[in-house]
Amino acid sequence: MKAVTLFADWKPRPGFQLGAKDIEGKLTYLGSKVWCNPRIEMVEKEVPVPGPTEVLIEVKACGICGSDVHMLQSDEQGYIFYPGLTAFPCTLGHEFSGVVAEAGPEAFNKRTGKRFLPGEAVCAEEMMWCAQCRPCADGLPNHCERLQEIGFSIDGAYARYIRMDARYLWSIEAFRPIYGEEKMFLLGSLVEPSSVAYNAVIVRGGGVLPGESVLIMGSGPVGIAACAELRRAGAAKVIISEPSRSRREMALALGATHAIDPAAGDVPGAVLDITEGMGVKIILEATGLPSVVWPDIEKIIWEGRQLNATVVLVARADDRIIMNGEVFQVRRANVVGAQGHSGHGIFPNVINSMADGMDMTPLITKKITLEETAEHIKLLQTNREQVKITVLPR
Repeated sequence: MKAVTLFADWKPRPGFQLGAKDIEGKLTYLGSKVWCNPRIEMVEKEVPVPGPTEVLIEVKACGICGSDVHMLQSDEQGYIFYPGLTAFPCTLGHEFSGVVAEAGPEAFNKRTGKRFLPGEAVCAEEMMWCAQCRPCADGLPNHCERLQEIGFSIDGAYARYIRMDARYLWSIEAFRPIYGEEKMFLLGSLVEPSSVAYNAVIVRGGGVLPGESVLIMGSGPVGIAACAELRRAGAAKVIISEPSRSRREMALALGATHAIDPAAGDVPGAVLDITEGMGVKIILEATGLPSVVWPDIEKIIWEGRQLNATVVLVARADDRIIMNGEVFQVRRANVVGAQGHSGHGIFPNVINSMADGMDMTPLITKKITLEETAEHIKLLQTNREQVKITVLPR
């Protein structure tokens, strides 16, 4: 089968020391410090054979993620932008849905409690946690000490088939009677990024009480999904800050109540005007440019009347933030990081929300073939008008 595979050269930056979990020449937890000269090739790979607890899935839809873009994008020295766990060469693609083609004898379906059967529609977590280390035992699988990630360190879903252990799979059969055959797989490919948003604003950010206000900075797929989820959770004012007009309009269509163009000027002033001086309970940093937006974040916290605000960092960025501790001490504010989407009932809750009418498919602005994947990953390095481009392997 054909697979969209990323290659890069192992060349640690001068002075960089490998971490305890890094593997020389193969794997690192700090990709932007090690990998350079990225390139994509279409390669032929064998269709994988599932083991006893594994499932072979025929991929129906797989979204291009910003992390795919940043793994192919490089700085002036040729090093990739993506700062996280990576092992190359690797077939990219992790936001996917598909149907069970074959299942091992011990591959059990959490929906039925029985063995997976061919034809079952599924989506998957991309974080492959071990279930044996201390973080996993403590219920924190997103921080597994032996973590692997499909499309980052293990072959992903830009291919006709992918093999995964059943523990990471979730049924999306609930979508079938509501959305129909074609749309259900498009929606299924959006469960993963919507779950990243859920983990950020509901789990790590603490959610909202009905009537509270929130600010989402950056309306990529995760930012827009956060708008939808917070609105469903009861937020009265869901404010999006985004320079792209088309993305602001999409956020407004999917849950945001107010939109700000940060290029037009005073973001803190606009937020405080919208909230009548109160400020917001949650600020989601989803731009990937935390040092750029941080002065606005601090001003909103300092000048607003809202105490106990929480700033959630969700976008991956190898970036340092200069923080004024006085602001966070006096205003009782918090800063938390949000990684991943596993555990805490996140995937089933997002699937249930979608089955109950939270249709995120308007995020998909273009559908492409597997052969067009590389050129569209490059396109997204500069094109802000496309929101989610989805690959349909056939």
